[in-house]
Amino acid sequence: MVKSGSAHWEGPIRDGKGKISTQSGALTDQPYGFNTRFEDKPGTNPEELIAAAHAACFSMALSKGLEDAGVTDVTIDTQAKVSMDKDDKGFTIKSSILHVTVKGQGDETAIRQAADAAKAGCPVSRVLSCEVGMDLTIG
Repeated sequence: MVKSGSAHWEGPIRDGKGKISTQSGALTDQPYGFNTRFEDKPGTNPEELIAAAHAACFSMALSKGLEDAGVTDVTIDTQAKVSMDKDDKGFTIKSSILHVTVKGQGDETAIRQAADAAKAGCPVSRVLSCEVGMDLTIG
């Protein structure tokens, strides 16, 4: 399976403007730039896209793990918080912390084990070379 995304950029780093699109069309020419990345202006940025991808991938992996563990009536809400810091090599994504709330009928230990396995094993977690953390609430 191969999925694609694309970006178009024009101009210098601070004043330039870009557009990002996905193969599915979920994003089409979504604006991004220095101001959307570093100055909280409207538009998207690579870090929030990574966070959304991580939250979605983890949630799907956890769903499978909970199903395998016999947990039923499952609802999963996941927010990934991706942090980027500047170091001597430039900007680096340092962590992606998953904030997860799971509701379901089943053994709490099995839910925790499934969450830990999903955190370590979902494809986006495996591609990230940063710290991948998790804050799990079972409710």
